[in-house]
Amino acid sequence: MATQNYIPLAARICLSIIFIHSGINKIMGFSGTQQFMSANGIPMALTGLLLVATIIVQLVGGLSVLLGYKTRWGAILLILFLIPATLVFHSPFDPKQMIAFLKNLGLIGGLLMVNYAGAGAISLDARTK
Repeated sequence: MATQNYIPLAARICLSIIFIHSGINKIMGFSGTQQFMSANGIPMALTGLLLVATIIVQLVGGLSVLLGYKTRWGAILLILFLIPATLVFHSPFDPKQMIAFLKNLGLIGGLLMVNYAGAGAISLDARTK
């Protein structure tokens, strides 16, 4: 197998790890994350539901991209999560949030590339073809 086949796998690992790690951290620090969400304008009554949805999206989307299974759907799911999360929690007008805002833009760009190019040769998607 050509070494070029490993590049999409490496890219998928790099992109997915942040979502999987973040989802696990949200599980471990559920109440602290709820308080953070509430402090950023999300009504406390909604934080539990939104947090559970966020965890599911981050873990399912992250694992989809990592494993290369339904990769395009996983990338789209993560993009649809990142857009509102970025706008709500990482304002480009707040200098303290600029790095997080730009990081999320970079993640969106990488996920758009995964959506465009697919999972690559070393993936579950490639095995099912």
